[in-house]
Order: sequence, then structure tokens, then C-alpha cells
Amino acid sequence: MVYSFRPYLFVSPYSLYTVFLLGCLQIQLGVRPYLFVSPYSLYTVFLLGCLQIQLGVICSVGIWILSEAKLQAAQAHQTWKSPSELTEQVTTVNPESAEQYSKPLPCRLKSTPILLAAPENFNPDLRLPPSLPEPPQQNSSPPTTATEPKTPDAVLESIHTDYHYETDNFGQTNFFLEPTVQFRLRNGNKIFFKTGFNFFEQRGVKSITNFPLQVGWQGKIGQVTLQTAAGVDVFNRLPTAINLKVKVDAPISPPRVSSSGRLLSAVTISGNLEQGPYKSNARTLDNQITAWRFGPDLYWQIDRNTSLFSSLRLGSYNDGNSEVQSFSRLERKFGQFSLAANLFTWSYDRDLERASGYFSPPDFLVYNGEVAWEGDIAQFLRCRLAANLGRQRLKGEFDNANTYQTRCTVKLSPSIEADLGYSFSNVRNQETGRSAYGGNSFIGQLRVKF
Repeated sequence: MVYSFRPYLFVSPYSLYTVFLLGCLQIQLGVRPYLFVSPYSLYTVFLLGCLQIQLGVICSVGIWILSEAKLQAAQAHQTWKSPSELTEQVTTVNPESAEQYSKPLPCRLKSTPILLAAPENFNPDLRLPPSLPEPPQQNSSPPTTATEPKTPDAVLESIHTDYHYETDNFGQTNFFLEPTVQFRLRNGNKIFFKTGFNFFEQRGVKSITNFPLQVGWQGKIGQVTLQTAAGVDVFNRLPTAINLKVKVDAPISPPRVSSSGRLLSAVTISGNLEQGPYKSNARTLDNQITAWRFGPDLYWQIDRNTSLFSSLRLGSYNDGNSEVQSFSRLERKFGQFSLAANLFTWSYDRDLERASGYFSPPDFLVYNGEVAWEGDIAQFLRCRLAANLGRQRLKGEFDNANTYQTRCTVKLSPSIEADLGYSFSNVRNQETGRSAYGGNSFIGQLRVKF
């Protein structure tokens, strides 16, 4: 979700992009980061979180080095999947234009766990295309002999570090920094280990820090792709909470891919189940709100330039509330340009924002149209610009709903890429009365492939 900066925080987008990129590189290299992105309290807890992330990354790399003698015969798989959506295969590059496989951007910037609010839904990253079939493995080499090294049990494939900093004009700040280490097993399945540091600040509530720990697995059963993940969320002043996620992807029709690697047609349906703390803001966490969410996703690649994504979520909260949430997006590409229509609905059984802290509208509707451009600025730089113009309705009253996004992917080396994104939106995520709502969000990801 997207929010605007508080008056006492003076950070330009360009300077924040620079320090974020340097900070992420320092984290991967195990160097102490000095990153100033918020008031002194945020800076202090961020340093402590980064130290924890450094230790986690160092331990992971240490394990990999100790088993180097066994792993040296293996080559890292040439494709990767993002930690947020492990089933989304990328052939060359990719993020927010998910339906085009020939030359999209390479990242999948995931939204806040358990949070599927309107501003996040308008991010095309949430469209989930089917996985492209992997090319058949060549088996022309002679049989393995005793003198040849054995196939390793696991190969370190990638380390992804996700960054998300958001704030609004009502004193709310959310900060997420989460690295994910991913391994490929001998049988082709994948496992990943995720940790990180999250910070939540809000007026009238004591700040909260969160250290997520999660272990996940992905594999295939016939044509069905199964993903599971489970872990715990450790807080500085709240009880530890359990989180879990299960996702099943099943192709209704096999994907057809052109000789250039571009998806021509496919229909895929997904089933999703999630449970965990509702990380919308500090007040919601302070009230120890958790949620179950489940529902299907449908992705239809109509032709090589047209796609449809639709999602339905049913939610049940531990405070007795329940929700129904839906999102649909139809997109058509015209070379480097694209047009899209978005429709989002959200309704709760009861409005408990004052009691529980989270936005729980009884009737919320957002619809808009999007115009976007995506292309190469340089050989190492690819960017996307998008503008969404539409309307939002809350409790029977209509208002404008506008979102502006920009995001660039920088290829630092053949194995290192970084995504930097900024967006502004006035789509609400809380009750504001007659006061105008506006917000900014900085999102990034650093990917290191092995």
C-alpha cells in the first residue's frame, strides 16, 4: 500500500534509491549498513535488524561454503523464481508485466503478508501467470562413474532481499526488509529460508519491531505445482505468532509458448490459503489481530497481447470479523505501451477500525483505467511508468482514485540485479473522514543468483 511522508522526514526519491541500493549491497556482503530512512528511533531498530539479517546471511553462506566440496560439481539453475511467487517462472527478465515472457522486468515485489488492499492490487505484480515448461534436460553425458563427483543434494540458487518503506499523512509508517535464501534440490524441488526485520509505527501506539522466520518448499505433483511455507513471527513486545501459506497451481489448458519464449495462451487456476498476523499497522498488531484468508485465482492469457487476472478472497479474523474481497484486471499490450482496466471490491461484516485498528469498510469499491509504458533505457536499465485514473466509493460517497507508479530494474552484473520503485496513491486504506488521503511508497529488491 502507498502513503505519503510525514513533514519531518526529508528524503528525496533519488537519494533514497541510492542509499537503499548501497545498503542492500552492504547487507549481501556482510558490511554494516548506515541507512537513514526514518526518525532516530527507526534508524536504531533498523540497524539492529540489519545486524540480525547479516548474521542470517553469513550463516547461510557459511553452510554453503562448508559443503562446497559436494556442491562444486553442480551448476546453479539458469532460471529463478521470486520468493514472493515461486511458481512464476522467468525466462529472460520480468516483473509487473507478468503475462509477457519475452522481455518483462525480472522482479516480483510482494505485498505485505495477509494484506490484499486496493493499492496493492493495482500493482500488476499480483497477476500470476502460469509457469513456463522447463526445457528437457540433455542426457548425452556418459553414465556417472566412481571417479566423477556425485550430484549434490542441494544447490544454492539465489538470495533475494525485499525492501518496502511506506508512510502516510496520518502518522503511520511500515518498514519491511526481508532476505530469502533459496536452494534447488537434486529432484528439482525447491526450498527457501526467509527472515528479516520489520518495523511499524503509528500515532498513539508504541512502535513494534518484527522478525519473521519462515521455511518453504515447492514441488510438482504431475502437472500441479504445490507450495507450502510455515514459520513464526517474533515481536519485541508481543507474543510470538505462527504463520503459514499453502498454494496450489493447476493448468486448465497447457501453456503455449512461441519459439522466442513468449507466452501465447494459457489458463491456470490457483487455490490459496494463508494464516498469520495482520500486518496492516502498529495498532492492529498491538491488538494481536490474526487472519485466515483463502480463495482462488484465475489467470487467462487470451492471446499474446491480452490477459485477464481475477482473484477472490474470503477472510476470517480472530476478533470475529469476516471479509469478502475481489479483484479483476484486463490488460492489452501495444508494443511498449499497455492499457488496463481494474476493478476492486472489499466488504466486511463489521466496521472494527476503531476497536481493532484495521481498515474494515462495509462497502468499498475502486475502479480505474491504467496507461503504462515499459522499455529499455539502456542495456543495463529497464523501466516502467504507469498512471491509474478512476473513482473510489466508500459508504456511498464517491471520490477520485489515482495512482502513479515508476519502477526500474538495474542489471549490475550477470548475476546481480536490483529493482527500485516509487508510487503515489490517494486510494484509501483507512477512515479519514473529510480529510484528503495521499501516500508514497518506496519498494525495492536485490537479487543475487549463483
